[in-house]
Amino acid sequence: MADHFLGALTPPAAFCEAASGASASTWSRLHRSVTRRTLAAPGDKTCKITKRARGSVGVTCHTRSVVGRKTQTGLVGRGFQLDRLSRVLDAATGRMAGVALVGGDAGIGKTRIVCELSEIARERGFTVLVGQCAELGNALPYLPLADALRSADLRSALESRPVLRRLLPGADPDGSDALSGALAQQRLFGATLSLLGELADERPVLMVFEDLHWADHSTRDLLVFLTRMLQRERVVLVGTYRTDDLHRRHPLRPVLAELQRLPLVVPVELPPLDDEAMATHLTALGGGNAGLIGGVVGRAGGNPFFAEELLQAASSGDRLPATLADLLMARVEGLSDTAQQVLRVAAVAGRRVDHDMLRAAAGLADRPLEEALREIVSRGLLTVDQHIGYDFRHALLQEAVYDDLLPGERTRLHMTFASLLTESGGRAAELAHHYSAAHDVRGALITSLEAGLRATQMGAPAEANRHFDRALEVWEQVPDADAITGTTRARLILDSAAAAADSGDNHRAIAHLRRLRQLVTEPQLVAETNERLAWYQADGDDFHGMAEAAQAAVDVVGDGPETPMLARALATHARTLWIAERVADAQEAAARALEVARRTGSIEAESAALVSLGIQQESLGDPDMAEELLSMAAAKTSGSLSMDLRAWFSLARLQYERGDLDAAAESAEAGLQVARENGLMWSTFGTDLRFLRYLISFAAGDWDAAEKRAAMFGVRVGTPPEALLSSFALFVEVGRGRAVAAERLRWLEPFWGADDLVTYMTRGMAAELALWRGDPKEALGHVDAVVAVQQPYDSGLIRISATGLAALADLPPGDPARQRGTEFVERARYAATHGPAGPRTTLGPEGQGWLARAEAEWHRLSGTATPEVWDRALTAFDGGFPYEQARNRWRLAETLLETGDRDRARAEWEKAVEVADHLGAAPLRHALDLLGRRARFTLPDAAEPGRASVLDSLTGREREVLAQVAAGRSNREIGERLFISQKTASVHVSNILAKLGAATRTQAAAIAHQEGVTPPDD
Repeated sequence: MADHFLGALTPPAAFCEAASGASASTWSRLHRSVTRRTLAAPGDKTCKITKRARGSVGVTCHTRSVVGRKTQTGLVGRGFQLDRLSRVLDAATGRMAGVALVGGDAGIGKTRIVCELSEIARERGFTVLVGQCAELGNALPYLPLADALRSADLRSALESRPVLRRLLPGADPDGSDALSGALAQQRLFGATLSLLGELADERPVLMVFEDLHWADHSTRDLLVFLTRMLQRERVVLVGTYRTDDLHRRHPLRPVLAELQRLPLVVPVELPPLDDEAMATHLTALGGGNAGLIGGVVGRAGGNPFFAEELLQAASSGDRLPATLADLLMARVEGLSDTAQQVLRVAAVAGRRVDHDMLRAAAGLADRPLEEALREIVSRGLLTVDQHIGYDFRHALLQEAVYDDLLPGERTRLHMTFASLLTESGGRAAELAHHYSAAHDVRGALITSLEAGLRATQMGAPAEANRHFDRALEVWEQVPDADAITGTTRARLILDSAAAAADSGDNHRAIAHLRRLRQLVTEPQLVAETNERLAWYQADGDDFHGMAEAAQAAVDVVGDGPETPMLARALATHARTLWIAERVADAQEAAARALEVARRTGSIEAESAALVSLGIQQESLGDPDMAEELLSMAAAKTSGSLSMDLRAWFSLARLQYERGDLDAAAESAEAGLQVARENGLMWSTFGTDLRFLRYLISFAAGDWDAAEKRAAMFGVRVGTPPEALLSSFALFVEVGRGRAVAAERLRWLEPFWGADDLVTYMTRGMAAELALWRGDPKEALGHVDAVVAVQQPYDSGLIRISATGLAALADLPPGDPARQRGTEFVERARYAATHGPAGPRTTLGPEGQGWLARAEAEWHRLSGTATPEVWDRALTAFDGGFPYEQARNRWRLAETLLETGDRDRARAEWEKAVEVADHLGAAPLRHALDLLGRRARFTLPDAAEPGRASVLDSLTGREREVLAQVAAGRSNREIGERLFISQKTASVHVSNILAKLGAATRTQAAAIAHQEGVTPPDD
């Protein structure tokens, strides 16, 4: 049967792992023999891609038809879908990353259309990477990624990324470091993202994940991560999946639902071909009998693969089976007995099989094996791949042959492959699959345990959990399980729980540990079980359970000799007590944990205790002691990278909040260096350190560096953590007046209310953006929304209250909302003096600055502002925060002008202008320009480049109203002349006064005359 365009036909080049010690001469002879016969067989084709009208693409292939004569075939009935996919390539060429998910029933043509897309991409200069998931993909983590990495020459790129190099055959999965689980996965994800970015800098990249319905958990997570993180890179991701395989609880379903909500994701559904398109296709294949084609079209149900098989059978005069499986097996039964035997053996190996492995499993000599393979390949059932092996022409064929095996035959062949793979040092995950299918519990136990350990080291915790659980299932069936594995059932349960937690499944981890608590009696093991249980419960907000488990961990070893386990239990107990707001008990537990850790040499527990004590001292009002403790923790190499990064982050955050921006920058850079050296820039604390470093650059006035760092903050977000990360970019974007700020806020809006911190960050910055745009009512709405989700003692309320007071002060005189000023200033004062555990004894420089700003805005709202009020706000931000100082100077200059001190007003104004120009703070500079023009600090030269007019902030209607005001007309007269109501005219006048910074209509009229506004004629 020919390799035609519409069926789900020969997949892209397969990348099957060659067995160690393969005979090159045997392979070369067989390959030449098979290739000579295959080139004259129906699978041979040459293709030409041509441009059609309206930019569509046509593919013409000369191929031997199913009935033995030359014909032409093309991509029939898929022009719309191919055009959609091609547009994703277009977008990537223009630096807009894209993702396409191609779904359809088995045999509908998913692989074929992706092959066409790959060819188009290659012609456009793309690097094309293709990875194939396998049916045992749940056991083989990152199989399609490894597949894709082998599909191109990436040796130099992989040299600097050992975590990816280890995925390739022959690589040592153990490596030289101790990273495992979640950290190893975060490293792998970051390495994959950086690899794609590096490749895309040279040429656009198309990366294909075939058969995602078989993808392992970690591959699905990787796909989601890449989809979230890729933004402006020239990268296209394409995944294919079978819709008919997605039952209600299939794990791919929620992933598809999550991804398809993102606008960069293009869903492409391949429906059944209509009768006309199917008839055209079958005719092109060489079916000249209209009656025959009509019968096939009627039975195929629009499925090209089924139709091709039906046409082949009908053309041979065979009786047409009722189902596709029967049809495929009829093709198999037409083979010789030896060829059928070889095909059945190959089916047990999976979609692909290595040549030497197939020869050994089939038990055939070279010549009969060659003849059998030649027959199978010439019939189009297997294809020769480029890695010394064979692929089934279609997964459905492999499934049909496998399903037709007798139970005993299937068990025997799986055992054969398990034995062969054991001898050749095959992958543990594949061995576990074959031993389990062969019902060899001893082999399944050993290999499942080994596969779990390998998956942990590879950064695939979900697969590790799966393998460990499989080992637990057969543990009781193996009498000497402890001896042959070198571990215990209890230790295996702990490992499985850790893997589950690392994969994000805390519920499963907790369930494991609760069962283990009923089994263990040895004190150290009881303590470890309860300590881990408390930790996972704290992460899951099970506050009652965590306290009970943590207490149990300490109780069981607390009266015995001091051990590292006791130190660890005490450190976790201190954490749970602090979460439960038992402050004194938490301090006592952390202090004891530190003492025991130092006496027992447990550096990790010592670091954990130091961090806990530091955070406690900070909250209790002793920032000097807190910084000393956190510095000690950061200076240690604890053996836990997660703990080390946490210590650096905690120290840098404290220094930032104390206003020591230089020290904060130094600590953040030190933490980032640890993350960078270990490939953990995308780990939890690696990401935290990056956005903290961004904030430090913003606060210190290094906005260019901050904006570069913000490149990691994707605009298109889909989860609360991504939304939080994205919200930080708003500081510079709002400050510089970037248009992207509005787009980012649209993406963040769905998360308002879903996460308190996201709400605080995004709506707080949305309020500032609204103020710059002259819309204090919108700003006030954002402020109220933030206040609603904050505790009264949250220090963040100081800043948001100051923003709210600024919005109130910008409202027109007489607006009833202005009466809320007392409410806002009292809220700021309370948050400044009260903490979660009692009176707030200290407030950092930034907090003090915002409190002073709130007081100054309160006076501006009340009409009692004096230069001294704004001087206090300016002084409070002294020593850093140049942007906030410049904003205070702006208001100080206004106040100085009102008191008649023009010289000092001009001096403060000039300092603010200098900072605004240095930062590129366009909205602030515009406000300063308006003030400068009103005060005549600058000449009103409209032609001067970069200078704004005081009237730029007015709408067209407001300019018309201003002209009427300049003519001295009342609101009633303005309404009559402009055909608007008196009330509407009043609103316009109030807005104009606010935007011009004018206290009266007379001042507004003077500004209008100064700007050349001509009063209209009567």
